[in-house]
Amino acid sequence: MVGLHLDTPMADHPRTAAAGFIEPRKTCALVNNMPDGSFVQAERQFLDLLDIGSGNVGFDVRLYTMDGVPRGEATALRIAERYTPWSELFDHPPDVLIVTGANPLEPAIENEPYWTDMVQLLTWASRAVPSMLLSCLSAHAALKVFHGIEREHLPSKCTGVFAQEADSGHALTSGLGSAVVLPHSRLNTVATSAVRAAGYDVPLFSEEIGWSVATKCVERSTVVLLQGHPEYGPTSLLREYQRDIRRYVRHERDETPVLPLHCTAPQDWEQLEDLHRRIITGERDTKLFETIAFDDIESRAPWSWRPVAAQLCTNWLASVPEWSS
Repeated sequence: MVGLHLDTPMADHPRTAAAGFIEPRKTCALVNNMPDGSFVQAERQFLDLLDIGSGNVGFDVRLYTMDGVPRGEATALRIAERYTPWSELFDHPPDVLIVTGANPLEPAIENEPYWTDMVQLLTWASRAVPSMLLSCLSAHAALKVFHGIEREHLPSKCTGVFAQEADSGHALTSGLGSAVVLPHSRLNTVATSAVRAAGYDVPLFSEEIGWSVATKCVERSTVVLLQGHPEYGPTSLLREYQRDIRRYVRHERDETPVLPLHCTAPQDWEQLEDLHRRIITGERDTKLFETIAFDDIESRAPWSWRPVAAQLCTNWLASVPEWSS
């Protein structure tokens, strides 16, 4: 993290500027609400994206998580060591706010255990933070809080890497080029028509699976909503699938797994597709699952959206307005 300085409650990190970088002068609050199994990965992915997108502008970063998200012992320890108490966020408004997605536990988003915290955060940030980037569930939460728009549960999980149509005249899509793809992984959606009717620009969308990025000024804040996952690494979708299919063959869950599209090297797709077909059509056997060398498949997985993600984050940070107060 060349341009980032991570403020933690347990350690003092000196602000040492690297060659070619300005001493950190902007602030970012990252609110990580991912479940324990993805908590560290999400933290690293968003920090990496912020580091790439910030260029020569340094950032002081503080990490937070909402109190209502259930935590195990190991994650609770990491939070105690690296994360700032939730209550302190509101005393120190950052220049930018990033809120990750979260594991949807309830059919109605307002019944999620952290909903009160989410409403407080978004309402406050719309008046106190120049720009916020909201991912997946937090994006759907913003549409509910700001506009009363309900998310819809999908018939099956939307997962894979999908081609995007870009609004070439929008500031967020500047420099993206012609081959634009982004990963999606979600159980819910909000229709593109509803997002546009609420006054949002939709600079990136897919005819196949809906909008990926939407943006609008709400109160005093520029809000950027992500229904896709530009922060994902090359193996993120495959690891999610491996987790889901493992639980399925072990009878830990009965919901049929969904194979993510366009997430492997060409030579690996056929065997993965064959494994999936055999398991969901009756061969629900751990021995069959263990015949696939997932580590090898992951080692060859393409990261086709990496340049798009980097440019998208660069464009977002470049567009953050300067507030005098």
